Amino acid sequence: MPDTVPIQFQTLEDTTLRGDKALRIRAPRRIVQMMPKQHESQEYTVVSMFSGCGGMDLGFLGGFEVFGRKYERLPFRIVWANEHNPVACATYRKNIGVDIICGDVWDALPSLPKQADVLIGGFPCQDISINGKRAGANGKRSGLYKAMIEAIKICKPKVFAAENVGSLLMPCNANSLSQVLTDFGNLGYTLSCESYQAADYGVPQTRLRVFIVGTSPQVSPFAKPPAERDKAHWMPVKEAICDLESLDESPEINHVWSRAKKSPEQGDRTLVADRPAYTIRAECHGNIQWHYRLNRRMSMREAARVQSFPDNFLFEGKLRETERQIGNAVPPILAWHVARAILDILRHGAAHHLRRRVKDIPLQANLPFE
Repeated sequence: MPDTVPIQFQTLEDTTLRGDKALRIRAPRRIVQMMPKQHESQEYTVVSMFSGCGGMDLGFLGGFEVFGRKYERLPFRIVWANEHNPVACATYRKNIGVDIICGDVWDALPSLPKQADVLIGGFPCQDISINGKRAGANGKRSGLYKAMIEAIKICKPKVFAAENVGSLLMPCNANSLSQVLTDFGNLGYTLSCESYQAADYGVPQTRLRVFIVGTSPQVSPFAKPPAERDKAHWMPVKEAICDLESLDESPEINHVWSRAKKSPEQGDRTLVADRPAYTIRAECHGNIQWHYRLNRRMSMREAARVQSFPDNFLFEGKLRETERQIGNAVPPILAWHVARAILDILRHGAAHHLRRRVKDIPLQANLPFE
């Protein structure tokens, strides 16, 4: 008998027929989180900020299947979530099943719980991204990490995880990184700041991201989860999406694509079948990648696969809104690996930490500035 029964799927089975081929997708009406029974394994509460459509949250919950692999359910329960985009909130409610607070993060802060085990969030990166306005950590959007600072003060989590773009580690963003680490470090947490290549963890996309993980004196320092693949064994994009090639457009499963023409000024790229996809961007416009074989751009269902969303994760909104949701998301598989590593230190408590002096490990960092 399983230890927990944390998720129930209420499904509507949709079979899309195209000639002699079929794609069967079990589409969730909603995902219902359930409390574990008494005397079963401990559950940990999670506060989710800048939740978007729910990619990072899905990774922390686990209990999904993609690319033929089942990612086990993890003992996390989301008790509070916030996102400002109403369409992303609709997608989140549809798939995660949590009544997310939709609105400005500063307005939502007073409703935070006074205690949570974990706080997570991918704070906005437009001012830091190499494709953004480069205003740095004090920019209007990227400066929102300061809302995470305030939330940590309120919730006092044992662990927090803040995700951002890989370019945060570029020399041109050194001042922004220093400011962000100083502000998080002043909260009294031991920090781990490391880059993650999503393809190393089974995501069919070369997507470089940074996770800043803070641990309180109550738990052991965070250790980056080991990679599962090396470059020679990254999942090629063809393996991830080839079964969708023969399907006509199907809005019901988000299998729709942009008709934007090629434009060198917009940075178009064509997928290469035997390598991972390039980074999926949020503000795609004409930038969503071209299919490696077909004379069209990648569909939103294909983009969702490239981000490692399972097929039963369906997006609300029209094409452009779906592009933004998918491009802004943390790949669930990558988030799952980070969540597993956080779960490990929560279960082991402070035993290991007490054997080491905090001054020995104020910052664990592997920052590729070169």
